[in-house]
Amino acid sequence: MSGDLIRVGVLGAAGRMGRSVADAVAAADGMVLVAAVDPSAPGSRVCNVEVVADIRDLVETGVDVVVDFTVAEASRVNLDVLASAGVHAVVGTSGLDETDIGELRAAFTSSNCLIAPNFAIGAVLMMHFAELAAPWFETAEIIEVHHDGKVDAPSGTAIATAERMAAASADWAPDPTTRVVMAGARGAAGPAEIRIHSLRMRGAVADQEVVLGTDGQTLTIRHDTIDRGSFMPGVVLAVRRIAGIPGLTVGLDALLGI
Repeated sequence: MSGDLIRVGVLGAAGRMGRSVADAVAAADGMVLVAAVDPSAPGSRVCNVEVVADIRDLVETGVDVVVDFTVAEASRVNLDVLASAGVHAVVGTSGLDETDIGELRAAFTSSNCLIAPNFAIGAVLMMHFAELAAPWFETAEIIEVHHDGKVDAPSGTAIATAERMAAASADWAPDPTTRVVMAGARGAAGPAEIRIHSLRMRGAVADQEVVLGTDGQTLTIRHDTIDRGSFMPGVVLAVRRIAGIPGLTVGLDALLGI
């Protein structure tokens, strides 16, 4: 880092999430926003920083950490540039797959990268609680709700939740459905055939509910995001800690001690 002050850049800076990240960085102690990139809005300003179109211009500012909340196609290019330049990355982009993870693990050797399916502390705890509960139930389904501007489904959080539950237990009951009257009625079959249902609704931000069932009881674990500000404490925490977590890290769990 540059002394005690963390120099931060934001990708997708003109979007709603990018602006929220820029505001959070500008308000955080020990951080300064030095660069903002958004090909859709070059020349505009975010927190008194001029937005540029090319990530290579951001690298030339001497930035320490870059926060990326763009889309998977852009992130693949952005993160390759950051890894080559030795810049730390904090990534909230959805749609990065296991192939991407493997490539990023190989690429980030001179700097570090943290990818989180969700930066809301409550959402991280929700996934942790679902993982803890999984061995005690034989059936489970996930319902995730996002705003109507989200282009991918299911969400990264829902997929990560199902993966963690599947890893925690191999004893899941088969789906009893023998006749599907309307295609898609049972949702998508995720890891361990845990069903995931994706809703895209105007007025929503991001919510997820995990429903687990066994004989005589059900358990519902739910997290609701009311405002994008809920993600910012996790983003700021990751920016502060990224220099101390070598290589590639997936999820905020390690930063929370869980």
